[in-house]
Amino acid sequence: MKEPLAFRLRPQTLDDVIGQEHLIGQDKILRRLVEEKRLFSLIFFGPPGTGKTTLAKCLANELQVPFRLFNAVTGNKKELDGIFLEAKLAPGLVVIVDEVHRLNKDKQDLLLPHIEDGSIILLGATTSNPFFAINPAIRSRCQLLEVKQLTNDDISKAIQRALTHPQGLQGYTIDEDATNLIARHSNGDVRYALNILEICALASNGSITKDTVSQYSQFPNSNMDAGDDGHYDAVSAFQKSIRGSDVDAALYYLARLIQAGDMDSIERRLLVIAYEDVGLGNPAAVARVVSAIDAAKRVGFPEASIPLGVAIVDLCLSPKSKSGANAISNAMHEVQHQALPVPEYLRLTPVSLKEEDKYDYDSPEIWPHIQYLPDSIKNKHFYEPNTNSSYEAQLAKNLQELRKITKFNKISKIPRKTR
Repeated sequence: MKEPLAFRLRPQTLDDVIGQEHLIGQDKILRRLVEEKRLFSLIFFGPPGTGKTTLAKCLANELQVPFRLFNAVTGNKKELDGIFLEAKLAPGLVVIVDEVHRLNKDKQDLLLPHIEDGSIILLGATTSNPFFAINPAIRSRCQLLEVKQLTNDDISKAIQRALTHPQGLQGYTIDEDATNLIARHSNGDVRYALNILEICALASNGSITKDTVSQYSQFPNSNMDAGDDGHYDAVSAFQKSIRGSDVDAALYYLARLIQAGDMDSIERRLLVIAYEDVGLGNPAAVARVVSAIDAAKRVGFPEASIPLGVAIVDLCLSPKSKSGANAISNAMHEVQHQALPVPEYLRLTPVSLKEEDKYDYDSPEIWPHIQYLPDSIKNKHFYEPNTNSSYEAQLAKNLQELRKITKFNKISKIPRKTR
């Protein structure tokens, strides 16, 4: 059976690679490695279909060094033992590891000494952020190189190359609108683009049109798998857009999360955003978000997008205040710094206090005059109001008056006139 088009057209040299000029252009790192005939352990990271493994293979081909492929998911210890034995006979053996972030601890422990002494040169490929996904011990022994998402022009060049390449689709033509649609839908993934091109070629009579592409590529490709960087990037942009009051951007990132059907992330992130970023700036909007999430979960997708969209507009256009979130963060920091005993007069059952020094449950007029913090931090202020909303401005005014009150750490000393 014939190999897929994307496999047949995989570049064999750096000159065949489309895009990634920051790595393969004149005087750039990969080009310099080839010119100097040098190689060291590298980890290529970036979105799917951008050529990470291809770059590793091209580098080995250009340097004319043998290499072995190892998949971190399916590879086993027996395969590694074979690679180690070969590396003893030929030090500097290049090992290309797909999904390198999936290497379990046992495999990492086996690889580390061989990478350390140079008997193995690791060329890893991963779609995950290496600063989070790669074991620090592996990461510290490798140079990290980002492989960037391809542009629509890059994808268009790959499509035209496929129609002229000896192993490609010679004899087929494609109109400009069809090329542009494939480029847009591929989302920078050349493998996805070539797969769509191949099926459209099979379904056409030799001329690939926009209508054919529309039939076989109805939705754009998305790198939004739960747990990968594309997903976390969208969630991050979602929160930052609301924090920055950009309602259009927030709705766009919400739509991406809805398209992925990820209600769990939407629910968690919206609740955090509402309380952390809007908070006391508009407490009523926070309550409405809780109601919107409940409504969305009741009706399910696709109708769930309606209450969620309303909630996004509400949050984006509300005054923002992180004062509540900052206040508890400050208090948590203080508690982690030192654990102080609760003042005796505030304890549930004080043992050795005189009756007049005990907390009086029947005298509300003295409560504001009691010192509630331990002596060593009695003047600490964890909450600092943000006055960009009328609601919190009123809270700030109340706080200002309350902080003027003199407080006592001995209840019997509170002046009689206040009692």
